[in-house]
Amino acid sequence: MHDLEIKKYWNSFKNSYPEYVSYDQPVSFYFCDNKKDADECADLVVNRVKRATSPSVWSIKKNKEKFPEIGDIAIVTDWEGFPKAIIRTIKVDIVKFKDISPEYAFLEGEGDKSLAYWRNVHLEYYSNEMSAFGELPDDNMDIICEQFERIW
Repeated sequence: MHDLEIKKYWNSFKNSYPEYVSYDQPVSFYFCDNKKDADECADLVVNRVKRATSPSVWSIKKNKEKFPEIGDIAIVTDWEGFPKAIIRTIKVDIVKFKDISPEYAFLEGEGDKSLAYWRNVHLEYYSNEMSAFGELPDDNMDIICEQFERIW
């Protein structure tokens, strides 16, 4: 990660938006598990095409992470850790994998934005993250459908 660049980015944001002056620097992260997809997703966020993300409940629990909440702020980076955008969570739902809607898949903004594309790439992603633990995703697994807006 590029901590200094992230800190500068966050301070520039707070200088432009004084209503955030009392906020602590939020978590920073990149999407996906490889450089190509992470960089592409960061660009999609910058261009306001990608407006949602879908971690599995399994992953959040396995990694003992905090569940996303409305109002959460985060810094999106590219694969190398350079800051690209600041997002705010605006909606959070937990949905079975099999019940993801075409409308939600479109909000993710990846590929051709279709449900078929969403299902294929996410099934592969969840399979990769679960295989190290000898587990596999299935149609009934819970997915966190987190919608966000780019605020900077």
